[in-house]
Amino acid sequence: MGRLALGTMTWGRGTDEYEARDQLALFLDAGGTLIDTADVYVDGVSEQLLGELIEEFGIRDQIVLATKAGQRPGNEDRRFDSSRAHLIRTVEASLRRLRTDVIDVWQLHAFDPMTPMEETMATCDELVKSGKVRYIGISNFSGWQTARAATWQRAVPGRTPIVTTQMEYSLLERGIEREIVPAAQSLGLGILPWSPLGRGVLTGKYRHGTPADSRGGNADSAAWVQTYLDERGRRIVDAVAIAADGLGTSPTEVALAWLRDRPGVVAPILGARMNSQLLAALASDELELPEEITRALDEISAPALGYPEAGWAQRR
Repeated sequence: MGRLALGTMTWGRGTDEYEARDQLALFLDAGGTLIDTADVYVDGVSEQLLGELIEEFGIRDQIVLATKAGQRPGNEDRRFDSSRAHLIRTVEASLRRLRTDVIDVWQLHAFDPMTPMEETMATCDELVKSGKVRYIGISNFSGWQTARAATWQRAVPGRTPIVTTQMEYSLLERGIEREIVPAAQSLGLGILPWSPLGRGVLTGKYRHGTPADSRGGNADSAAWVQTYLDERGRRIVDAVAIAADGLGTSPTEVALAWLRDRPGVVAPILGARMNSQLLAALASDELELPEEITRALDEISAPALGYPEAGWAQRR
């Protein structure tokens, strides 16, 4: 399957159909197979464009097709909806847009506190038994939500096990190591990191200012990037840049190689607006970090751990 996945969140907005076609070709040439999208990306345009290109390339049987459902954009009263009615309606729409009979990995985009979990998971089982979905994944679930959902699916024979959890994870965001990573390892879930380059900050492009054509330079997305432009973020980015200089490679490759080799990680999801960004990211697949560099990056980016996820209560 390859050690990297292709994300398509910008397809249809920021990445036009010609760039998307080039990105897919580059990804396939690099040996990649896992492609991730969602029903809400650009109001379904991402799925539609991906479906058209999969058909054009004739590659449906060569890839692992993943999408997500469970969000209701623009609904202020209910942002997440994992009810049976909503999920069945959206999976049918995803299948049409993706031009396929089956979704390989169908993921719940976020936890829905308004729908009983038994209803949500029963719907997942129903969709697998119908042949419309092969495997179930989750995304953006907290530790207890992850454990509850995965354990629920294991409790009764015949239920569909959850196989993946998609979470934000990078050298700048290691919060999932407190609860999600241990839960995933214990429950047999593969981790699919989104925003593996820390919302673009780990590329080093913000070290000396904010490029006008970057997300940080866009009024609509600047706050999203600003989160990591603090003193801690600067120290981590500087360490990545120093490591890259020493290895004769790029900060992008170093950051992705570090994440790719973390325990439980299946494939970081690469989301690129431009082909040059995707090429730089794909190059990381060939990079093996020396142990001393991995250790140094571990130390400078280590998340704060305490009771109860670490310390005397968790000693083995």
